[in-house]
Amino acid sequence: MKILLQRVSEASVTVENEVIGAINAGIMALVAIEEEDDRQAIEKGITKLLKYRVFSDDAGKMNLSLLDIQGELLLVSQFTLAAETNKGLRPSFSKAAKPEVSEALFQYAVDFAKTQLAIVETGKFRADMKVALINDGPVTFLLEI
Repeated sequence: MKILLQRVSEASVTVENEVIGAINAGIMALVAIEEEDDRQAIEKGITKLLKYRVFSDDAGKMNLSLLDIQGELLLVSQFTLAAETNKGLRPSFSKAAKPEVSEALFQYAVDFAKTQLAIVETGKFRADMKVALINDGPVTFLLEI
């Protein structure tokens, strides 16, 4: 599982000219489910995402998590993060989970996040999505679970 998280002041996902998910201050996370991932990996990854300290405390240090600030979360499925890019000029997606497995695990990730955070929005699996965001900082981290 790979999660590209970005601290945002706002973010949204549009499908067919309709905004289907939008958040204010929080984290927009692109999530890639890989072939070896299971529910345990999903729980580990989402827990790390929610507890990862990327928000500033009163002293200006990144000591607060999304849970600490009760921020908002936008999860977007992004299989291209699972690409192998070390050889050649075309990415290979052999490490990405099959779509039906990935969709079920991604939905499990969304449901798991919703048990811990009040506002969790999402994109649409296998759709042509337009993602807009204002990266706050910019702050971006790649979590590999």
